[in-house]
Amino acid sequence: MATLVTFHAHPDDECIACGGIMRKAADDGHRVVLVVATRGEHGEVPPGFLADGEPLWQRRVEETRAAAGILGVQRLEFLGYGDSGMMGTPENDLPGSFWRAPVEEAAAKLAAILREEDADVLTVYDDYGTYGHPDHIQVHRAGMRAAELAGTPRVYQSTGNRDYMRAGLELFAAQAAGTGVRIPGIDGLAELGKPAAEITAAVDVRPWLHAKRAAMRAHASQISEQSLFLAMPADAFAYTFGTEWFIRAGQGPGITETDLMAGL
Repeated sequence: MATLVTFHAHPDDECIACGGIMRKAADDGHRVVLVVATRGEHGEVPPGFLADGEPLWQRRVEETRAAAGILGVQRLEFLGYGDSGMMGTPENDLPGSFWRAPVEEAAAKLAAILREEDADVLTVYDDYGTYGHPDHIQVHRAGMRAAELAGTPRVYQSTGNRDYMRAGLELFAAQAAGTGVRIPGIDGLAELGKPAAEITAAVDVRPWLHAKRAAMRAHASQISEQSLFLAMPADAFAYTFGTEWFIRAGQGPGITETDLMAGL
């Protein structure tokens, strides 16, 4: 048994980016630890969704615990930072926001968990945080530094395959037009993820898509039944979420790994 620690910015990020590799690792007998930097206080929630006086962060923590159970997580930790909001919003500068946290401080908190767990594998995000969210970029910075401090041997940067997604959007756009599901334009992919040539690991998680979709559904305050993620047809969902992509320093060029836990 080896230990996988997967580090994310907000509740729901974990199932979107790494839900498949988490459930796969758990089913393969490995220990799975989820660390979330913030409690997602500034997420968008439909009017009337929360009970009177119920704080959003409390609901999002509960949803994360439910999703973690679905994904086979054996330990869940929140680092306690505040949600920084989208890039350029006032929330970036609020006291306690993750974006403004000293990298060494956040890295030390994560490194302590990595040492406690004797972690074999850590996942973070790529240097652009996949799509430029400040908290995602900070996950990359703090996570990479934490791995250095703790001596974690394998570090994978979760990312999106920009070329693959462009091909998929073109493929499903015509189908979606007849179903009422809105597919984002391909122009929005210019800075999403990384080019295929930079990606070194591709994990086929289609056997675990039922768990991945169920974990998304557990985050009902952020991923509604009418959202693109849950409304898309099964074949589109499998194309979009059936492979999880990573970059590992020293690997490549091209895809050299298909299992983050191989050999452990």
